[in-house]
Amino acid sequence: MIIRQPAVAGTFYPNSPSALDHVVKELVNDAKPRDFSPKALIVPHAGFIYSGPIAASAYRLLHTMKENIRRVVLLGPSHRIPLQGMALPDCEAFSTPLGTIPLDTEAMEELKAFSQVQVLDQAHAYEHSLEVQCPFLQTCLDDFKLIPIVVGDASPLAVAEVIEHLWGEQETLIIISSDLSHYHNYEEACYRDNQTVKAIEQLSSNLTGGQACGCYPINGMLKVAQRRGMDVITLDVRNSGDTAGDKSRVVGYGAFVIQ
Repeated sequence: MIIRQPAVAGTFYPNSPSALDHVVKELVNDAKPRDFSPKALIVPHAGFIYSGPIAASAYRLLHTMKENIRRVVLLGPSHRIPLQGMALPDCEAFSTPLGTIPLDTEAMEELKAFSQVQVLDQAHAYEHSLEVQCPFLQTCLDDFKLIPIVVGDASPLAVAEVIEHLWGEQETLIIISSDLSHYHNYEEACYRDNQTVKAIEQLSSNLTGGQACGCYPINGMLKVAQRRGMDVITLDVRNSGDTAGDKSRVVGYGAFVIQ
């Protein structure tokens, strides 16, 4: 079996299984319980000390759904290599210090028929946007398979087509990984992120990279939400200046539920 090994264990999150288990459980337990049943989540992907509490506000919602969810479609942006379209990895599992997650290789094989989808291991090898979600999923769900997709320059319609194909029923959860604004001062970031939050809540599928690094997967997801008459509810919006960083140069984080 070909397994993708973790690339950011020890930097974005602890590489000790016991320490990682403790951190994730503490983050999720500290999050406010709310009564939502999401079909999709938008969550941030920075180091856990920065964005972990915001991500946990979304993952906490899975507590009542974990027996039903058997497949997670995980889409995030490419930070490492320029990419046209969408990329699948050439492997059968993803590994973290908490163990191994099997991939839904059958569904991934079907995706290869889409012109916007390619197999490109380089897009996954060092990409943190997908990896940092895995410990949360391993902690909050029972047995599940993963479909990891790195999204490069792709139209909302192209991304939406793939999401629709993988939509499934209550057994399938969709996760979009994205941070918000990058490297503004605290006040500027708050203003910009509030505007972005309004756009996401209004199901705008025209977000730019300056608003959210995961604009391409978000735009595709919001296009699907428009078609299906879904709602976006904001769970938490903060930035690194609120959690663990300097307020002179911050990164914004948002957690949203789509149902």
